[in-house]
Amino acid sequence: MELLKQTERLQQYLTSLRDKFEQSEPPENKKDREFFILVKEETKPIYELLNKWEEHALHAVKNREVQVHPHQVSSTRENMELLLMHSYYIDARRKRYMELYKSILYVLDQIHHELSQS
Repeated sequence: MELLKQTERLQQYLTSLRDKFEQSEPPENKKDREFFILVKEETKPIYELLNKWEEHALHAVKNREVQVHPHQVSSTRENMELLLMHSYYIDARRKRYMELYKSILYVLDQIHHELSQS
């Protein structure tokens, strides 16, 4: 049930990233080296988890353990990467941010629901 734990962890990260987006101000200088290093350090574990999650999720799709399309898994990873950057740099409109958020949440919830039922 590694995929279930990874999915739950990504759901937690997703919520905290949304809170960060809603409560933070954009950086004064987007080219600030110190800010870039901070973002890189804080997001590294999320990127690593995301890569492992994608691998496990695609394996689960292949073995018909979850009923999502492989493209949904890949798109979720890509959308999460976009959302990560928007959460720190606050450089997307709220509507666009929430579209990404809901898209990611939908797939994570679907996978979580199917895995916790089995």
